[in-house]
Amino acid sequence: MPERSMPLWTWLIPLLALAVLGIALASGVGPIVALLCGAALIGSVLVAVHHAEVVAHRVGEPIGTLVLALAVTAIETALILSMMIAGGEEMAVLPRDTIYSAVMIICNGVVGLCILVGGLAHREQTFRVEGAGAGLAALIVMASLTLVLPVFTITTPTGTYNTPQLAFVAVASGLLWAIFVFVQTVRHRDYFIPVTETTNTEAHAEAPSKRVAWASFGLLLVSLVVVVGLAKLLSPTIEGAVEAANAPRTVVGIVIATLVLLPETWAAVRAARANRIQSSMNLAVGSALASIGLTVPIVVIASIVFGLPLVLGLGAKDMAMLVVTFLVSAVTLGTGRTYMMQGAVHLVLFAAFLFLALVP
Repeated sequence: MPERSMPLWTWLIPLLALAVLGIALASGVGPIVALLCGAALIGSVLVAVHHAEVVAHRVGEPIGTLVLALAVTAIETALILSMMIAGGEEMAVLPRDTIYSAVMIICNGVVGLCILVGGLAHREQTFRVEGAGAGLAALIVMASLTLVLPVFTITTPTGTYNTPQLAFVAVASGLLWAIFVFVQTVRHRDYFIPVTETTNTEAHAEAPSKRVAWASFGLLLVSLVVVVGLAKLLSPTIEGAVEAANAPRTVVGIVIATLVLLPETWAAVRAARANRIQSSMNLAVGSALASIGLTVPIVVIASIVFGLPLVLGLGAKDMAMLVVTFLVSAVTLGTGRTYMMQGAVHLVLFAAFLFLALVP
């Protein structure tokens, strides 16, 4: 059979977006350049999703969904670190806000949208409880250690950890994430594979060749680097808009998390629409775990080495929202079957999260 070639737009858009990034770095971000950066950002997100799906189709589940989660989270961590180093004390809460926002966006926004879209298209969908349940348990522990316990420790001021406590949380988070990846890809891989075969034609299409898969992997990395680069360049514009609107500074963390999670969100929704809710759940749970398991250890190391201030503890309002989110997620992920009502509940929680971020 002849080898499938890559469509023109899949490699042209990343190159054009990379050129826009170069222009913005050289000339600064004016109104026109900002519009170009926005268009390039959207194009890069769409291309990243395409290439992630090509790689996923080549390597199969669940490793395929792990590729995008790892790449996006690594880029997110680099973005947080660069802004922390540049911003100093003003950015001490940025890791907390971004991690919290990522968990809320994934557990409520992404999961809710996937379940609602899948329910509207297919009435009911099924996934493996064993994998999703274990992932949620690990996420609850990691989020509690990172975002909740700093409020109750007494060694340092409220919301912070001392150096040994930071080291413990970093090791525990990284270890839990590594164990989950081992379980997902080696020991219990079948827990993350659909129970029944899907009728989606894409699942039975011929897998791309090794050359095409490697090319897509390279272009995926390029697209994600462009996404984070453009997001970083647009962040001053975003911060200015937040200040002009008199919105809380936590909105900056929400915007950063949203921009970084766009590729995963689009890929997860497309999978749910194609009756592959298992892939959607793999992406959601894996991304939420990676957002803590990868980000926290690296941010902690940077904080200790460079002496950067770091505030991790959530306020009472955000802590309550996190608890409710985990309770609802436990109900949703505990049955292995989804329908549109569950999606509606998660989306209402997501709307409450956004509203209370703007009107605390």
